[in-house]
Amino acid sequence: MSEQATIKTSAAAEPLLKVRELEKFFTLPGKGLLQRNGATVYAVNGISLDVHAGRTLGVVGESGCGKSTAGRTIMRLLEPTGGKIEFDGRDITRVKGESLRMLRRQMQMVFQDPKGSLNSRQTIGTILSAPFRIQKVTPPGGTRLAIQDLMDRVGLNPEHYNRYPHEFSGGQQQRIGVARAIALSPKLIVCDEPVSALDASIQAQVVNLLKDIQDETGVAYVFIAHDLAVVRHIADEVAVMYLGQIMERGPMDVVFNRPMHPYTHALLSAVPILDPAARSRERIVLSRDLPSPLAPPSGCVFRTRCPIAQDICAVEAPPVTEPEPGHLIACHFPSTTPPSTSALPMRVIHTSTQKTN
Repeated sequence: MSEQATIKTSAAAEPLLKVRELEKFFTLPGKGLLQRNGATVYAVNGISLDVHAGRTLGVVGESGCGKSTAGRTIMRLLEPTGGKIEFDGRDITRVKGESLRMLRRQMQMVFQDPKGSLNSRQTIGTILSAPFRIQKVTPPGGTRLAIQDLMDRVGLNPEHYNRYPHEFSGGQQQRIGVARAIALSPKLIVCDEPVSALDASIQAQVVNLLKDIQDETGVAYVFIAHDLAVVRHIADEVAVMYLGQIMERGPMDVVFNRPMHPYTHALLSAVPILDPAARSRERIVLSRDLPSPLAPPSGCVFRTRCPIAQDICAVEAPPVTEPEPGHLIACHFPSTTPPSTSALPMRVIHTSTQKTN
């Protein structure tokens, strides 16, 4: 293990990535020539998070909760509406031009759709040479040798240097995306649903590859996913997003074993039980649709689907509390006890792990 990788086991005083009150709003085109009355989509609405060097923050939530938009805004692929992004002690919220290009050497991204993220008209050698060409980096031994080393590192045959993306499977295409992301040895990689388009067996291979790379290099990850079972295998910390806001954040073991937000309880109830000794449990299913980010509910944004919501939830946004170090909750009535199964608007499905003949 490299010296850099030992950062993972040390307590870094300052986060590598520090995000404070980040906002990303989109204004839809209004009617008429002036288009002044367009509605606002509150995609990311004031989130704060930290990522330390060599560690992984998992960002989870339902589709449409804003987690992918948050990742792209952190990467400065989208311009922030408000808030602050600090990377490696530097404010990068408004960097542009050459400064932004140079930032790409330290911050990279792995995209959700491996096929769509690769140029079908270019060979793999050309795709993987782009980071070196754009950043004007000449690796020792030449670019071709560096690319073939990258391919070998992610489990691809270096002899396939001149093949095109369509000649690879989905899992291999995502390995190409990982190789491109690590080409310049970045300090941070944002992984936007990197395994959601892959079969379960291939998902495990890609997750293990990412973990191995982290152990070798000390790179930090923001790992965005809707599958909590996947996040549990790679994340050190977890942030649970709902409608553009973070409901709960903390160390992975704490959030998974002692969740305190009713939304987190619902998400975790859907994670499959692998222990045969756990005969049965109740799965909490949110029966109402996710509210529109065009008009988020007043007060607590989760209140329209929450079984324990009270009058105060409609008029006051919940304060962020810290019941134990590093464990943050945005709820008026946090509890480690799952919501009552008889309460609405949730409904409950009884699941069993017993074997059938």
